[in-house]
Amino acid sequence: MGIRQKAVTRAFGLLKGTGLGRMMAPLTQGCGAVFMMHHVRPAKPDSFQPNRHLEITPEFLRLAVERIRANGYEIISLDEAVDLLKSGYGHHRYAVLTFDDGYRDNLEIAYPILKEMEAPFTVFVATGLIDRTSELWWLVLEQIIAENDEVVLTQAGATNGIPCATVAEKNACFDKMVDYLTLEIGELDQRRIVRALAEKYKIDLKALADKLAMNWDEVRQLALDPLVTIGAHTHEHYAMARLEASAARADVQKGLKRLEEELGRRPKHFAYPYGKSHAVSMRDADILRDIGFASSVTTLPGVLQSANARDPMMLPRVSLNGKFQDPAVVDQYLTGAPFALYRAARWAASGFGVKSGFSRLFPSTR
Repeated sequence: MGIRQKAVTRAFGLLKGTGLGRMMAPLTQGCGAVFMMHHVRPAKPDSFQPNRHLEITPEFLRLAVERIRANGYEIISLDEAVDLLKSGYGHHRYAVLTFDDGYRDNLEIAYPILKEMEAPFTVFVATGLIDRTSELWWLVLEQIIAENDEVVLTQAGATNGIPCATVAEKNACFDKMVDYLTLEIGELDQRRIVRALAEKYKIDLKALADKLAMNWDEVRQLALDPLVTIGAHTHEHYAMARLEASAARADVQKGLKRLEEELGRRPKHFAYPYGKSHAVSMRDADILRDIGFASSVTTLPGVLQSANARDPMMLPRVSLNGKFQDPAVVDQYLTGAPFALYRAARWAASGFGVKSGFSRLFPSTR
């Protein structure tokens, strides 16, 4: 366990041990919560797992559902949650379960568990992954770094490699490359570089997607169950805010069109890829509103508050983080206290010019 993970674990322990989370709950817990997940699959023993936060085990999924219900929350569909949010109905609290991207383990592992537990859920499908035209670039980086002691970026002028022989070096290399690909260059250049890296290091992009992402027959299998809602997640899984407005709109509409073509109906709900502040803007919310979505969810951390009814195009979510698979963490999330403290820490950091370590509670998602 790294220093950051230990610090976060201690923070959750403090909230639980002091009862602070429960004391804050009447002011912070809101009316509901939208939970965010990606993969559900057995734990891996690998020491280098930079995308571990995107994976939870089947056992933890079951425990999380049990804890949500034990805290008095009804698990409902996203349609129902948006209706309740808009109506201001507050006689009971509710939770929504969501999965991003369209991974096969959502069907093979998560679905049987949630079907048995009669827990509705939403899968936001990035259609380019299902069509095998888009890249799981964060997993490509993980595989390249795991298999090499040095990685050389293939863009023009790159001559020095990034060392990645040890686990510490591999983690540093991954962080450096992700920062470069998501903050320093544009989305189209990002994919060009990833494709070049895959070619250089002999990674079969289509085979990786074939292994991990559903195909259209599998998406249709899920969509046939009334328990399941299929939502939109763009086509190419680009960060909308990093595209020109026309390109962002086109990527959303292409994904929407593919879902309509394959499933025979138009999704009402949307999830922003990445969803962090650098990846989504109010301009993007306006695009989705104009297209006609009923809601869109971000990866910005938080529970649902009555204020969210004013703009259901920027709904917060609660990430079930693979590094913190503890039922007590779910309990604390439902109090809303971690998110209130996170916002307070960010406010203090902006006032004093200090970067808040508390933000590590809510690491970036892909």
